[in-house]
Amino acid sequence: MIPSSAPPLPEDVDSLLRTLRLPHIRRAAPEVLATAKAQRWDPAEVLRALLTEERRGRDRSSTAIRRTAAGFPTGKTFAAWREADSSIPAPTQAALRTLEWVHRRENLVVCGPSGTGKTMLLEALGAAVVEAGMRVAWFTLEGLGAIVRRHRVDDTITKVVGRIVRSDLIVVDDIGLLPVSGDAAEGLFRLVDAAYERRSVAISSNLHPAGFDELMPKTLATATVDRLLHHAHLCVTGGDSVRLAQASAGLGVVPLTPTGADDGRPAVPSSARRRG
Repeated sequence: MIPSSAPPLPEDVDSLLRTLRLPHIRRAAPEVLATAKAQRWDPAEVLRALLTEERRGRDRSSTAIRRTAAGFPTGKTFAAWREADSSIPAPTQAALRTLEWVHRRENLVVCGPSGTGKTMLLEALGAAVVEAGMRVAWFTLEGLGAIVRRHRVDDTITKVVGRIVRSDLIVVDDIGLLPVSGDAAEGLFRLVDAAYERRSVAISSNLHPAGFDELMPKTLATATVDRLLHHAHLCVTGGDSVRLAQASAGLGVVPLTPTGADDGRPAVPSSARRRG
């Protein structure tokens, strides 16, 4: 049992740990040393416990940095995912969650109507990629267009796209919801072309990729889809909107509790009470 009130480290030891940038050992050392003394640990066991704590702390910090850098829209993970709510076959879901397709630098295309879990699946997969020690970059199509416009001025688009494809997984979300600008179409092509056979690209779309020529010039759409689908897993979602189903069942919000419910009277807003 680790003591709850361990004596602090000597000032010189604390200073050394600061200088050597070992913050996790510095935080854990008082309790580890107190426990080691009480339980007569072998010196090697003390060293092992401290180094293990430093490694775990660094892993946690690195994961948090990668999660922030990814730019996920909501932070959802598979902890909130309901396999039965998705029309994607369970074996396919399980295979995607192994992340073997990311290691093989294959792509993923999830297309179908709004509300069928496309974005949530990609976000949960992206979170799993981060937890596995890899990097993720998340974009909307409009965001790609903004990047192209911003860097066309000084002709650094190629350089920026090159930095993006350093990520192990690049996600482009919600294609087909809004009209596609020329800059956005160019950004998507540049990204897919730069990542081709080098990195994994995952997209969600209301349209099947075969219909991308409805969104962008046919020549550009053909070149983009050709590279995107060459090494891709295509998942088509269907059914009713999960969001609408939850809203209809009253699961979209927390039920309101009137403040006057305990005495049988309807709740009265505080502003109305003040006016009365």
